Amino acid sequence: MAILVPQCLARLMLLLLLIGVTNAQLSSNFYSSSCPNLLSIIQTAVNSAVSSDSRMGASLLRLHFHDCFVAGCDASVLLDDTANFTGEKTAGPNNNSLRGFEVIDNIKTQVEAACPGVVSCADILTVAARDGVVALNGPSWAIALGRRDSTTASLSNANSQIPGPNNNLNGLITAFSNKGFTAREMVALSGSHTIGQARCTTFRNRIYNEANINATFATSTRANCPRSGGDNTLSPLDVATPTAFNNDYYRNLISLKGLLHSDQQLFNNGSTDAQVRAYSTNSASFFNDFAAAMVKMTNLSPLTGTNGQIRRNCRRTN
Repeated sequence: MAILVPQCLARLMLLLLLIGVTNAQLSSNFYSSSCPNLLSIIQTAVNSAVSSDSRMGASLLRLHFHDCFVAGCDASVLLDDTANFTGEKTAGPNNNSLRGFEVIDNIKTQVEAACPGVVSCADILTVAARDGVVALNGPSWAIALGRRDSTTASLSNANSQIPGPNNNLNGLITAFSNKGFTAREMVALSGSHTIGQARCTTFRNRIYNEANINATFATSTRANCPRSGGDNTLSPLDVATPTAFNNDYYRNLISLKGLLHSDQQLFNNGSTDAQVRAYSTNSASFFNDFAAAMVKMTNLSPLTGTNGQIRRNCRRTN
């Protein structure tokens, strides 16, 4: 018996360890029994939001991207500032720019009513971003669930790790490489700019001072963005089809109609020109690569198992 007890304990400890590892991993059916209507609740809410505001699909996708690029997809970007806590909302890439918080709040309220204390804000945002793309005729992708929410955020990381509109090609490649993405995946994810709009302050220098820009496009865009003032005036990132998720973004780059400096850097006699050309003529290739890269992004350093929490309110910790 003295020999069997340690063996039994060892087996029990191994079993518990394996169970812990299993519970800590993301799963496609994570909420199948605990919140079976989750996906339909999110999809209905997102479709309604996009129907009311076609820009919202892009806003939810961007919100998710800016969340995942700072310590992983943990809903840190959703946290409001408090007297003792500074979140990520006032970071340079986010301040007066990120949108869609109220859509996530609405979904969270509905989910809490159906399954209180079960579903994380991180999972809600991850699914909502996907559904926002689908609502604009973009590709879908499989999402594994089971993320938990962070109890903190990082203003400094949001300022330093999220690529910006003035990045050059090397800066973009490095920023994405730091998160484990290849240059090809970076070009595919940049295709998210086939939807959404940007503020004048982010592209003013390009339309007035850069040479690698279509002259007619520059002139028409200046009408919406004066040399001074009007910083928050909006222009579509994809001038051709701003509310449809397609590969027109890459055609625009070839025509030198990239709105942001960072956009046109993808097609500027550099190492990514060939990939831009490929996507411009092959929508299926772009959709497949974008979906695959999004799956990879949703799996960036998720909090699982006993890490993090399930926030009752996405804007603050429990």
